[in-house]
Amino acid sequence: MPLRLIVAEDAVLLREGLIGLLQRVGHEVVAAVGDADALVAAVRADRPDLIVTDVRMPPTMSDDGLKAAVRLREEFPGLPVLVLSQYVERSYALGLLDSGGGAAVGYLLKERVAAVADFTAAIDRIAAGGTVVDPEVIQQLVRLRQDPLERLSPREREVLALIAQGRTNAGLAAELYISEAAVNKHVGNIFAKLDLPVGAEGNRRVLAALAYLRA
Repeated sequence: MPLRLIVAEDAVLLREGLIGLLQRVGHEVVAAVGDADALVAAVRADRPDLIVTDVRMPPTMSDDGLKAAVRLREEFPGLPVLVLSQYVERSYALGLLDSGGGAAVGYLLKERVAAVADFTAAIDRIAAGGTVVDPEVIQQLVRLRQDPLERLSPREREVLALIAQGRTNAGLAAELYISEAAVNKHVGNIFAKLDLPVGAEGNRRVLAALAYLRA
């Protein structure tokens, strides 16, 4: 059944590719936009059967597309939405997939678009009220639902507890009677297992301490 769709993607070549693909299988693209604000305006103006949107878009080039999709699902309950992304933005992904009881929504990694038959089948399923979630997205969301400290070894938990108390690496080494090299290895493992963003060392120590306190 032909659908009226809106495509939101700031990369021109990918946007044109999606338009061509959707038109070839019989759908009508009523609007194609390159930023989140234009997506919201287009949906309000055209009331499409389904929207396909990227996560990372202007104006901030962070997760504006995903935030817009969540907002539109609140404004237009039951609006079918398919989010495409190069990565999993976990916090808003949960909000999107929880909206509307999880009906008529999908979250796929962009690499899945290359499997044209599967991609177009996902469009039809979402438009009919179904849910389509990329297997990689599911794996990451399952990890998010778990206590992040469960990933840490007993020694890493001990190190993290001392980090939360404000100890330096030298202080950790003295407290635990191990070398600073061993402390550095434990701290690195903690940052990796807690999925803390690479950045200033001090900032990651604060985020690790907060993770410990939340748990």
